[in-house]
Amino acid sequence: MENVWAAVTAEFADITDEQEVARILVRLMMAAVLGAVLGFEREHRGKSAGVRTHMLVSLGAALFVLAPSMAGADEQALSRVIQGIVAGIGFLGAGTILKGNGGDPSHVKGLTTAAGLWMTAAIGTAAGMGREATALISTLLALLVLSSMPALVERMGGEQEEKKKEEGTKH
Repeated sequence: MENVWAAVTAEFADITDEQEVARILVRLMMAAVLGAVLGFEREHRGKSAGVRTHMLVSLGAALFVLAPSMAGADEQALSRVIQGIVAGIGFLGAGTILKGNGGDPSHVKGLTTAAGLWMTAAIGTAAGMGREATALISTLLALLVLSSMPALVERMGGEQEEKKKEEGTKH
């Protein structure tokens, strides 16, 4: 029984002190919370990838860089990990894109959701690397884009439609 306990203890020896536990918790919680913020915005708008998806993407990206970093990986190894995250999220994002809605083959849907997942992975990566301020600022900027741009585009589109109507009545 002593050997079993020693083996179990050795398996959990990757966390050496309270500071390391706190560091892991802060980074992973930060990634999860920031992913949830973007996911809530997407879910609120009725999009397919919502809170849970964004949280998992962000948390996964954070863990993918945190674990090798804690294991002593050098910058080149972390660079390869980040490249893998970017490629993997590209495949996930591609699954959210639908083409040809309602018989119109030129209509593409899901690009913003795919880009949002890509951004969420980048935010999780930043949090996992201990760049919490960068992750927070990036989340706020992404939220600003996601929340304010639709209204701005709609307003600009409405103004263009009014100009077209005015020009049509002049002729």
